[in-house]
Amino acid sequence: MRRFSPLPLCASLVLLTAAPLAAEDAGYPVELFDGRTLNGWTIEGDCEAEVRDGVILLKSGNGWLRSDLTYADFELRLEWQALQAEKYDAGIFVRTAPGGKPWPKESFQLNLAQGHEGVVNRLRGTKAPASLRPAGEWNTFVIRAVGDRLSLAANGEPVYDVAGLSAPAGHIGLQVEVPSGGQFLVRNVGITELGHKSLFDGKSLAGWEGAGAPAEACWKVDDGLLVCTGKKGPWLRSKERYGDFNLRLEYLVEPGGNSGVFVRVPENGDHHREKDSDPPAGFEIQILDDTAPQHAKLRDYQYSGSLYDIAGATRRVGRPVGQWNTLEINCQGQHVTTTHNGTVIVDATAESHPKLALRNLAGHLGLQNHSTLVKFRRLRLGPPLARDPMK
Repeated sequence: MRRFSPLPLCASLVLLTAAPLAAEDAGYPVELFDGRTLNGWTIEGDCEAEVRDGVILLKSGNGWLRSDLTYADFELRLEWQALQAEKYDAGIFVRTAPGGKPWPKESFQLNLAQGHEGVVNRLRGTKAPASLRPAGEWNTFVIRAVGDRLSLAANGEPVYDVAGLSAPAGHIGLQVEVPSGGQFLVRNVGITELGHKSLFDGKSLAGWEGAGAPAEACWKVDDGLLVCTGKKGPWLRSKERYGDFNLRLEYLVEPGGNSGVFVRVPENGDHHREKDSDPPAGFEIQILDDTAPQHAKLRDYQYSGSLYDIAGATRRVGRPVGQWNTLEINCQGQHVTTTHNGTVIVDATAESHPKLALRNLAGHLGLQNHSTLVKFRRLRLGPPLARDPMK
């Protein structure tokens, strides 16, 4: 095998850390609800939610609707409406761990109970807004979390800004408490991920380059999506190099589709290294149509979301072909986790998986061309998140 020397020390390297946010940090805006489906959400507990006429109906049972991804610093915007005239009750969870029966216990919840709307029992100084509209009408909440501070504005009016938000990161959630609190409607749910920046502008290949050949041979931008056509050509390489980070993206594969995300790779894209004498290498996070007949008998580390050749996915949670999948890759030193459609499926360290100790701690990001059609969107990068959102 030909040996490649590592990149020169002067090469650009971006090491993302959880530094305090600058006032001008605009973040990365994402719609958490597309108005048609509950993609991006996971139902926890014995409850039911559905999309009706472009809004989320918290329909029945006790439980909660949890965001697939976790968030550290953010600004959350949503509108809610209680359908029960009196004694209505629900809630909005922020920076909350998954699970709980029927709801997460160690959580931060903005109450939606009548007379206590917006109150967080665990935080001093929170209160209900004076500008609240009655049941049957829409209310707008803007919730902002930065560091240990949480603020709320309701219907355009500031309500509070308090300290004490001890969890560094966690899920967004909508509490379902229909037996005692009635049904709720929720719409226009969007979040700005403060600290994250876009890796794809939706219009061009700016910030990316073909590895060894023009990217245009097999990569294009189509209707705001980054598309690998599957034609013969190079993998797509980031122009910058990265160390520790949190990478988020969505992907869609064709039947039998195969691709991958290269992480911390050298300029040549090497992502295999078995011993110290081998050339420097990063690693690959697999992207695959797990349901394809030709992929029925693979090794565990070959399925979607796996740390290829190092750590297999603990669960296969890929969505059916034709649906978008969410993928989150968190790298902090030699600790790597992947979250696939709301489920952590890889949690690997050099101690648990010694091959990680042989891989670079910084390098390029890349998107693999494996001769199949794959579409990407919402690629963004931010500082690494705490592994356990409640510690």
